[in-house]
Amino acid sequence: MVSSQEIQPDSRLDITGETCPMTFVHVRLALDRMPPGAVLEVVMKGEEPRRNVPRTATEQGHAIIAQEDAGNGITRLLLRRKI
Repeated sequence: MVSSQEIQPDSRLDITGETCPMTFVHVRLALDRMPPGAVLEVVMKGEEPRRNVPRTATEQGHAIIAQEDAGNGITRLLLRRKI
């Protein structure tokens, strides 16, 4: 994976205030509104979303470009919408 600093996302989604399963619901809705190949930056908090959002996104055919710890329990995830 590349550094997330090298990639400019097309859209950004902050789900730090959401709980599972709504975390991926919001991610899926955001991805559905984006064109194929677009990059979505997801900012999330907590262990459960950090495990479930990337897993579910890849199960749906989207690609993880980068995932990094941003401190204070925050994770930054870059997803490329499936083509």
